[in-house]
Amino acid sequence: MNQSLIHELGLRQSQMMTRRSLFGSSAAGLGAMALGKLLASEANPNAASSGGQIQTNLASGLPHFAPKAKRVIYLFQSGGPSHIDLFDHKEELEQLHGTNLPDSIRGGQRLTGMTSRQSQFPVVKPLWGGKRCGQHGTWVGNLLPHLQEITDDISIVRSMWTEAINHDPAVTYINTGSQQMGHASMGAWLSYGLGSENEDFPAYMVLLSQGSGKNPGQPLFSRLWGSGYLPSSHQGVMLRPGANPVLYLKNPNGVSRDSRRELLNTLGRMNQMHSEATGDPETLARIEAYEMAYRMQTSVPELTDVSDEPESTFELYGEDARRPGSYAANCLLARRMAERGVRFIQLFHRGWDQHISIRNQLPRQCKDVDQASAALIQDLKRLGMLDDTLVIWGGEFGRTVYCQGQLDNPSSGRDHHGRCFTTWMAGGGVKAGFDYGTTDEFSYNIVENPVHIRDLNATVLNLLGIDHERFTFKFRGLSQRLTGVEEAHVIRDLIG
Repeated sequence: MNQSLIHELGLRQSQMMTRRSLFGSSAAGLGAMALGKLLASEANPNAASSGGQIQTNLASGLPHFAPKAKRVIYLFQSGGPSHIDLFDHKEELEQLHGTNLPDSIRGGQRLTGMTSRQSQFPVVKPLWGGKRCGQHGTWVGNLLPHLQEITDDISIVRSMWTEAINHDPAVTYINTGSQQMGHASMGAWLSYGLGSENEDFPAYMVLLSQGSGKNPGQPLFSRLWGSGYLPSSHQGVMLRPGANPVLYLKNPNGVSRDSRRELLNTLGRMNQMHSEATGDPETLARIEAYEMAYRMQTSVPELTDVSDEPESTFELYGEDARRPGSYAANCLLARRMAERGVRFIQLFHRGWDQHISIRNQLPRQCKDVDQASAALIQDLKRLGMLDDTLVIWGGEFGRTVYCQGQLDNPSSGRDHHGRCFTTWMAGGGVKAGFDYGTTDEFSYNIVENPVHIRDLNATVLNLLGIDHERFTFKFRGLSQRLTGVEEAHVIRDLIG
């Protein structure tokens, strides 16, 4: 398509304008044309065009200081893993089993609708045993035998907390810094702040998996990896299992790669003209999305083809790593993405919401993730990548020490609990073989070193060389931050 045809298309569009459209567009007329480039440069200080590729919408001046980590792999366990059964062992619970949780411990806590009508709150001891592992004697439950073997490589934070008590606001909160919808996700913030190390891949990529048990888990919405008010080019790109990992990436039948390139070049010139006339940063984001999609037509198939992996890889991650869409397969893909310079990789694994049948559901859920999670740490360490790759494992909250349902009934479970829960981290500047935070004898309240989810996010940013208080984006007159408007602290004791 030549310049005369582009001009003709623009002329036809202007001829099709209604009177209302004409007056409505006058605000973007002569005055906007004069200001267009200025506005575009302010919105996109790093915009530059080269060979049809445009790098736009990046924050300036980052990192603020030398980072310890270059990238993040976030293994998000959606639904609320039971910290009581997996990480936060208390010997006292053996004697307290079956007793009613004292009101002084519960302290007027707001309860979910699932247990708010219970008259009794019987304490349930950990349902499976555990042992102290590694040089520091870190306690890990027996449902996670592979994790028990790598405790010297991880830091376990037992004093996480959040105000949210229901899934959607809690997952939204820990991923975006707010319980309200519409805010940018952590991955989008890092894409905006640091960009990608590889122009053939987005800075933020997302993988989803489902637990093998009967519990389907809570739904997950794309806004959890969305860009919110940040330019849309920073939203997460989700990979699906199967022949077409990214929707609409493949050329239609009869369209060659050369013709696709010619089309994108023409479309890019038209969008560039529109951007210069209006100063709309989303127009440049659109060009960038088209260009990224074109490059991913080659890079994504190569990424997802694991036939080049040696047999030892599948022995390490488990046979499930051969099954596309499984948690183990996604952990292997996460390692391959990290090797290729993807900045933020997030795995969402559903099925941790054990309100009922926890005795049947939790062992299956742990079996899904235990070997592959430990394998990812071992694999990154083998490749010399763990030192600059931060790995995070955790959910949106924990589970209650008291029983939901009848005590010792096989169909009973545990309710949501946000007052304390456990997250573990590895690599990327985090101390190895380290325990942080203490809860009371009921694993119900924090008694030492509380870590709010805002503090966790501030610490993640710090490890990537970013001061969370200075990392802002102006939106509707406010300086938005991943850590929100309330106080947040970097947990420096966790940093090696």
